[in-house]
Amino acid sequence: MTLLAGGLTVHRQHVVRPDRSVLGYAVNIVVGRTAGAGGEDRLDALVDERYATLDLAALAGGHLIFVCATPSMLRGEWPRADLPAGVVMEVPARFAELPEAAEHLGRLRAAGLGLALADYAPGPGPDALLSLVDFVKVDLGRGDVSSADAVAAARTAGVPVIAERVDTEAAVKFCVQHRIDLLQGPLFRRDATPTAHAFTAGELQCLELAGLLRADEVDHARVIRVIASDPELSMRALRLVNSGAVGPRRRIDSIRRAVVMLGPQPLTALAITSLLGARAHPPGVWFMLSRGTACRSLVGIDAAYTVGLLSAAAAQLQVAPADLVAHTGVSDDVGDALVSLSGPYGPVLAAVLAHEENDVAGVEATGFAPGDVARAYLDALADAHATAAALVG
Repeated sequence: MTLLAGGLTVHRQHVVRPDRSVLGYAVNIVVGRTAGAGGEDRLDALVDERYATLDLAALAGGHLIFVCATPSMLRGEWPRADLPAGVVMEVPARFAELPEAAEHLGRLRAAGLGLALADYAPGPGPDALLSLVDFVKVDLGRGDVSSADAVAAARTAGVPVIAERVDTEAAVKFCVQHRIDLLQGPLFRRDATPTAHAFTAGELQCLELAGLLRADEVDHARVIRVIASDPELSMRALRLVNSGAVGPRRRIDSIRRAVVMLGPQPLTALAITSLLGARAHPPGVWFMLSRGTACRSLVGIDAAYTVGLLSAAAAQLQVAPADLVAHTGVSDDVGDALVSLSGPYGPVLAAVLAHEENDVAGVEATGFAPGDVARAYLDALADAHATAAALVG
């Protein structure tokens, strides 16, 4: 797979409330080194062309979608006729300093678009626009003092704050201390401290099912017994097999037929979704399935799908990956990837995790091309959405 549009990669991060419920998604197009020559106008034109190819409604999944806009998008080439509801245009700092910025933002606001000041720092130019925007975004990478000043200025103006780069425990503590409204970053942080978790009988059954489905020779009779013995697993299996994601010609009412028609990969998704129980909300399941699908797509091996799912499940449950490994009985190769990002599947999981964090250098360090990972993840979002809806509604 080649780099996208001359070195452009598409990134998408969650924008969540303090309780981790999803408000929307932030989409950004990063210009790689291969496209980095020719001046800002040329780069903006490349980004504009890439945005024109994106299905923003699919990326939003019914939530708000924050679009990191270029100056030409803000000057008059938007709104596009095909824009979904809930688009929020992010205004870059260099545009906010222009004398005509307020005029353009007023026109966009009148057209029904939401607006957010990106990389906000107090100053005459940005402050003059605060009455026109719905959000300000504060980059926590600027340091605690600068970030706190920006938060205080926005709060004085009555504008909700979105903190960016909320990908560490220290960043989360800063957000809590300063009562920040919204957080942008990975849905689940890598450095979150695992908690002790006593698995219930139902959860152990889900883990047993996930382990059975990773065997070289799947014991279908045993898989059928495990699913049929649990009402929730049975209900989810029938719902999934009869959904638009699978689309049988006739309604399936038999667990045996459902197992045969679905196959190991959808059944693994079913097992892990059921493991999450009440935590299995649609955005979280979409995220989990997207990670697994991207991992599998990049290496072409089904075991990588399980690696992605289990890593996301461990993060969502806040349990140590080793605990899931111990209860699923997965192979050493899968276990090594989950516990230490090592073995044959460690690099692909590390690449996908880095992509979720908008860490281009981190992706490159794994040996994968950022464009390849971005394309795989973008495709995975589309593939996983229907399955997520079928699993949790």
